[in-house]
Amino acid sequence: MVKIMKRMLSGIKPTGQLTLGNYIGALRNFVKYQDDYEMIVFIANLHCITEYQEPEQLKKNLTDAVALYLACGLDPEKATIFLQTDVHEHAELGYIMACNTYLGELNRMTQFKDKTAKGEKNLTAGLYTYPCLMAADILLYNADYVPVGEDQKQHVELTRDLAIRFNNKYSKTFTVPEPLVAKVGARIMSLQDPSKKMSKSDETNKGCIYLLDDLKVARKKIMSAVTDSVGVIQLDKENQPGLYNLIEIASSLTNRSMEDIVLEFHDQGYGKLKGYVADVVCAELEKIQTRYNEILASHTLEKVLEEGAKKAEKIAHETLANVKKQVGLEIKY
Repeated sequence: MVKIMKRMLSGIKPTGQLTLGNYIGALRNFVKYQDDYEMIVFIANLHCITEYQEPEQLKKNLTDAVALYLACGLDPEKATIFLQTDVHEHAELGYIMACNTYLGELNRMTQFKDKTAKGEKNLTAGLYTYPCLMAADILLYNADYVPVGEDQKQHVELTRDLAIRFNNKYSKTFTVPEPLVAKVGARIMSLQDPSKKMSKSDETNKGCIYLLDDLKVARKKIMSAVTDSVGVIQLDKENQPGLYNLIEIASSLTNRSMEDIVLEFHDQGYGKLKGYVADVVCAELEKIQTRYNEILASHTLEKVLEEGAKKAEKIAHETLANVKKQVGLEIKY
């Protein structure tokens, strides 16, 4: 009997180097999921240009992202991996979704609202409407599940609302997706400001570990991580967020419980714990970087993306054709 797999979809916007937070919160989970789900993973390069990107740097970021996806364990034989722009149906369905999205919904989306509140100038229309494209990215493949961090759940909720609205307005066309949030490691925080998410836009670079960081640099960042003056190793996220973040990183990478790590180090001091976390992180980075260099040397990226786009295109074309038919955009009798 053939097992019918549920479909899962996700993507990463590589506007900079991929981080340890990306790996723990997303990439590593994709590797786990590819054996149990029909996995569709795309590089969201259209989302990159809502703000200006230097073209050569963007090209490098895209190349690095694909190579790192594979280096982290994604298997092209199990998962469909492709560039968003290689499947033109994304942009077309994005416009149709924009025509079914209300201004009030876009005004409430966190990224645009936050940038507006900060008084940022020259914000683009693409930044304002990108949640419509993000919804299209998901609905185009009728994904059952979308693995996201806590900060991205809002986008999946909008996607669900748009799918239900479209289905009610026309006919049952889209699968209504469910967000899948990992319990541990879904939101890794900055090493220098544990109130903020670890981000590739970190201005100092000290709070963010990149997957391609030199191992000595990565170790130094961990050993310099902000903790607290309490001096007790325990799980107190509210009063000791920096310490909690370090324990969560180690737990995520070793599959040990956070409680088990606390039990081992509770009387050994912060320095010993940081050394352990640094060992764990550097061992993981070394494996990823070795594989990354092997993949770049093999010159297989274009073939992987081409084959992934062909598989994705087949699904996307069928979905978009049905959407056009439901909306009345085609003259066919």
